[in-house]
Amino acid sequence: MNILNKIIEVKKDEVRELKRKTSVKMLEEMPLFNRNCNSLKKAISEKQIGIIAEFKQKSPSKGIINSNASIEEVTKGYVDAGAVGISVLTDSDFFGGCLENLVKTRKANPDTPILRKDFIIDEIQIYEAKAYGADVILLIAACLKKEELFNLAETAKKLGLEILVEVHNEDELEKIPDFNDLVGINNRNLKTFEVDIQHSIRLAKQIPYQFIKISESGLSEVSNIQLLKENGFKGFLIGETFMKTNDPAKTCREFISNLPF
Repeated sequence: MNILNKIIEVKKDEVRELKRKTSVKMLEEMPLFNRNCNSLKKAISEKQIGIIAEFKQKSPSKGIINSNASIEEVTKGYVDAGAVGISVLTDSDFFGGCLENLVKTRKANPDTPILRKDFIIDEIQIYEAKAYGADVILLIAACLKKEELFNLAETAKKLGLEILVEVHNEDELEKIPDFNDLVGINNRNLKTFEVDIQHSIRLAKQIPYQFIKISESGLSEVSNIQLLKENGFKGFLIGETFMKTNDPAKTCREFISNLPF
C-alpha cells in the first residue's frame, strides 16, 4: 500500500468519527461559519507573482520539519512579507496539523485568504472547513472519482468557498469542473513523494485558460519561480522551504524580496 492509499484509509476512519460526534447543523452554528470568504483567486490575479505560504510542521517524507514555530507569528509574518495567501495543514497523523490551527490563522490574519490543506473525501469536511475559518479547500483529484470531485466542489461553491483542484497527470485534468477556481499541479508524486518541477511545465499547456495555475511543492529557488512564471503559472505554494528554517517568516520575506518582478 502506497502512502496516499494509507492516508485515505486513515481519513475514512476520521470522517466516520467526525460524523459520529458532529453534524452539519452543529458546524453551521459555529461563529466563523457565516463570515464572508476572502478570495484567493482575486488576490493572485492582482499580483504578478502570488506566493501562498504554508504552515507545515511535519510530512510523511521528511518527518518533523519544525515543531516549535508559533502559527500566529509565522502566518502573520508571511502576510507581512507579501504572501497573498496562507495554506494550513489540518491533517494530524501524517502532517502534524489540526483544525485549531485554522482558527488561530484566521484570527491572526482576518483579511487574508486561507486554504485548508487536507485530504477531503466527504462533504462534512467542507462544512468543517468553513466553520473553522477557511476560504479555500483543496480537492485532490487522485483521491476522488470525477463525480465525487464534482459533488464536493458543488458543496464548496454553495458555501461560498473557492476550490483548488490538485492534479498529477493528464487523466486527472478531465475531472476538473467548469466552475472551478484554481488548478494546482503538485510537483511531488503522492505515491512515491519524489519531486520533479518539470512535471508542472509538462502539464501546464493542457490546463484550460480560465483557471489560475498554481505550482506546488519543491519550490526552493527563485529561479524555479521564474521558469514556472514563463510557463503560465501565477500562484506558487511554498511550505518546507520556509518552515525548515529557524525563522520561516524571515525566510519568506527574503525569498519574495529576491523575486525579479
